[in-house]
Amino acid sequence: MKGYIVSVYESIKDDDALKNYALKAREAVEKYNGKFLVRGGNKITTEGNEFVRTAIIEFSSFNQAKIFFYSTEYQEAHNLLKDTVVRHHQIIEGS
Repeated sequence: MKGYIVSVYESIKDDDALKNYALKAREAVEKYNGKFLVRGGNKITTEGNEFVRTAIIEFSSFNQAKIFFYSTEYQEAHNLLKDTVVRHHQIIEGS
């Protein structure tokens, strides 16, 4: 089964930090053969909390998504957002 990284952002304090994160994260996604399915864009909240941004990345397997998330390359990108965003981040198995 495929693996997915799903991130929903409650708030973003620093757009420049997000841009720097996005550049570094994209390099890690490419290295681990991930594919962005969603990166922001138009949305309609039909139920629950309003989030300012959503990102979904697809990997060939749940294990590959875990390897990507815990990789040095992605963790370096992830650390760029410390204290600048509030988000919910999940690794999910799916078809």
